[in-house]
This record gives sequence, structure tokens and C-alpha cells, in this order.
Amino acid sequence: MNPLADFKVVIEQVVDWADMDSFQHVNNVVYFRYFENARVEYFRRIGWWDYMVETGIGPIVGSTQARFRRPVKYPDTLLAGAKAISFSADRFTLRHVLVSQKTGEMVTEGDALVVCMDYRNNVKTAIPELLRKRIDELESGSPSAMQVNALER
Repeated sequence: MNPLADFKVVIEQVVDWADMDSFQHVNNVVYFRYFENARVEYFRRIGWWDYMVETGIGPIVGSTQARFRRPVKYPDTLLAGAKAISFSADRFTLRHVLVSQKTGEMVTEGDALVVCMDYRNNVKTAIPELLRKRIDELESGSPSAMQVNALER
């Protein structure tokens, strides 16, 4: 079974030599950067960066965690996925999965709690309806989500 089968946002993440530590595998902290790269792409696809410029409302990670399943070594390229799995009024959780292209195995999985922040007033705020709609459209694979994606390029 493909662990990324139901992920709408999947990016390729090259493992750099410098990502490894003295134990000759990718250092644990680097996986969080890989998660971040997939998360940033997720936000790009829903048009959050432009929305943030217009409104001052943007994302901030409230917490994140990872479960390391298998070590990754250079050279490799990972597939890094992000998908929304739960919501509340002012936050949602993104699931992250990393899969090695070399072995085909899931190497790491984790979650990031994304809080919606009004940066102009320095307070958390409800997820704007427009962004929630775009997330729903992206996750369902609807055509309007693809239009947002195309407009951002």
C-alpha cells in the first residue's frame, strides 16, 4: 500500500550530504525541515501567502511531532506529503509522511498543529472561511483548488 495515496500535496525532497550526522544517517531535526517544506507547499497551493499579504492572517506552528520509523542515508530522495486531518475554530492539524524513493518505505510520519494568526494584531484568530473552503477543495481534489494552484504559479 502506498502511504501517500490519499495525499494531495506531495513534493520531492532531496537528501543532502549535509543532512546527515555523525551516525551516518539524516539527523532527527532535519526531518522537521522536510515536513516544513511540504507544509509550505500546502500553504502555497491554498493561496495562503497572498491571503496573508492582503489580510495579515497567516499560519504559525503551535506544535509538531514525529515518529522516526527507518533511518535515511545520503543519497536518497524522499516524497514528502502533507494533508489536513482535523480542524477546530482557529487551528488544524497537518499530517506529514516521508517515503524513501530508494526503498519505497515510509521513513517518518508526524503531525503539525497549525494555528491561524492575525499578525497585524498579534493574536490568534478563526480560520477564515475562504481558506477553510480552499483546504476542503484541495483535500477533495475539486477543480477550484486546482485553479488556486494555477493562479499562484
